[in-house]
Amino acid sequence: MKILKFFISLIFLFIVGIAVYGVYYLGTLYSALAPKAQKIIEYQPKLTTKIYDRNSELIANIFDQENRDYVQYDDIPPRVIEALLAIEDTKFFEHGGINPDAIMRAIIKDIKARKFVEGASTITQQLVKTMVLSREKKIKRKINEMLIALYVESKLTKEQILERYLNQVYFGHGYYGIKTAAEGYFHKPLQNLSLKEIAMLVGLPRAPSFYDPTKNYSESIKRADRVINRMYELGWIDERSFSEAIAQQPRVYDDSLSKNRAPYIVDEVMRRFGKSLDRFRTGGYRIYTTIDLQMQDIAKEELAKGYENIIERSADYNYSNLNGAMVVLRPQSGEILALVGGVDYKRSVFNRATQAKRQPGSAFKPFIYQIALNLGYSQMSKIADVARSYKFEEGNETKIWQPKNYEKNFEGLITLKDALIHSRNLATINLVEEIGLSKIYNELKKFRFTNLPKDLSLALGSVTLSPLTLAQHYTMFANYGTQVAPYLVTKIEKNGQILYETTRRSWQLVEPKQAFLMIDILRGVVERGTGRRARVGGVEVAGKTGTTNRYVDAWFCGFTPDIEAVVWFGQDDNTPLHKESGGKAAAPVVGSFLQRIYSLHPELKRKFQEPEGVYSLMIGGRRYYFTDISKPSKVEEPKESEEELLF
Repeated sequence: MKILKFFISLIFLFIVGIAVYGVYYLGTLYSALAPKAQKIIEYQPKLTTKIYDRNSELIANIFDQENRDYVQYDDIPPRVIEALLAIEDTKFFEHGGINPDAIMRAIIKDIKARKFVEGASTITQQLVKTMVLSREKKIKRKINEMLIALYVESKLTKEQILERYLNQVYFGHGYYGIKTAAEGYFHKPLQNLSLKEIAMLVGLPRAPSFYDPTKNYSESIKRADRVINRMYELGWIDERSFSEAIAQQPRVYDDSLSKNRAPYIVDEVMRRFGKSLDRFRTGGYRIYTTIDLQMQDIAKEELAKGYENIIERSADYNYSNLNGAMVVLRPQSGEILALVGGVDYKRSVFNRATQAKRQPGSAFKPFIYQIALNLGYSQMSKIADVARSYKFEEGNETKIWQPKNYEKNFEGLITLKDALIHSRNLATINLVEEIGLSKIYNELKKFRFTNLPKDLSLALGSVTLSPLTLAQHYTMFANYGTQVAPYLVTKIEKNGQILYETTRRSWQLVEPKQAFLMIDILRGVVERGTGRRARVGGVEVAGKTGTTNRYVDAWFCGFTPDIEAVVWFGQDDNTPLHKESGGKAAAPVVGSFLQRIYSLHPELKRKFQEPEGVYSLMIGGRRYYFTDISKPSKVEEPKESEEELLF
């Protein structure tokens, strides 16, 4: 009897204490507690930004500490609500923020144990504790929790409180919010979860580390079974659903948080949009890219193989700074399908595809030859492939420049087509001199080149460009005279609203018929020239190798009717490689990549189409193409009866 009176007295004092404390705090609520309550009412959680590929496959989650994917109340399955209330707050829809019955039961248990053993917190109180209060077990904090819970319940609907709770609480393993946890643990949308999976999730917030199914699967299952038992006891599920749920042993995935499948892509997206988007890491943006993850993986693999082949061929040389880059485009649209900034992201995060500036060497020559064709030269025009020496002043010293061909021989007179197919340096320099350096310089600027050197080294590609920039310039050939600007992001959304959409940009720089003359020559580079290692059976590949002085850079820029790929290898410190030319080091990477892509995508075009205004001649067993601008001269026209004239 005395014990009962003691309990009643304690309960009475507790209630009086709450009343007195409540009256005192009512006056100071707006100054002290209202801002805390307002944080819950005006809920603005940290939301994960997601980056997707062109097929809406997830590339990466970007977040700051809290990985959270938001879900609206209307999209939360009713079973989730039932399971949560069954285990946490059965009378949630009946109380006003605190549950007096539960408080009484908890007080009696606490008194018997002479310590806090049960908190009797409602879901609203748990939300308050999670968002704005500490977890310390003190009466003052508990009263603050109750007062804020009452205030929140007066301002929000029950559905709004549940929405905030299920999006805010921590579910272990770095997952915040139930939608994130569903995707993370089970690789399923929230709507597709089984009852057992739902029970595992709603049981987590009480002790997320202990019940983490990736660490303590058996304890997680036991906790879930308690949830299911409670639902059955309440009559919220039938016996069949109960039995099936108890028997199930769901598969759980132990994934990394970021799921970053293409780090060079993610870094590039952040570099371009990280400063322009408010709270990039916590704003919950949906960023859709042009990347094809399958192509990205293949490009990464083929670049790594090319790197290993160079290392294997050069075992006697120390290539500690060797690296590479690869860019793959859709030349008609400018969509970047793959972008690999280095051989191994873990070793170096520097994106050589977009940020490294290197000399393209002979890969630059097609632009000079295109100028010649536009000025009236034909594929059959003769160019002098002979040695030349040039004097120049450097300080007070007179020096001599004696450029050489890669093969260290001379052909005398050579056709323009063969000069480019075999990448003859001397023929190219003589062509530039014949046209005039200033004319070449001005025409290259029309092709949208910048920072060009104003000397004859221009003929051998002494300009510096990133692989992506060079890929943009090569779209002029692959796209029949129209250069397109590469782009990586198609659109950015937030809360269903489109914040950004790419505007495609292109420039008609060369007539299609003139551009086709270059396509044909570059097709010859792969068929019988320096790019033979890029050949693909049944597919017409055009392209150009590039090797800079002393083998510092090795390039191949190749394209088919539908795909363009640029590969570069070199050392980051600009030290030379040992006889690693573009044809030897880079061309095989493009060839192998295209072989795999065309095997996976048989719908891709395999042959280039001749535009209107192009005709051809068979001369000496070889076909040459002409236009009304690039006509064969009288001495170039066929004289033998067996030679064929085609229009």
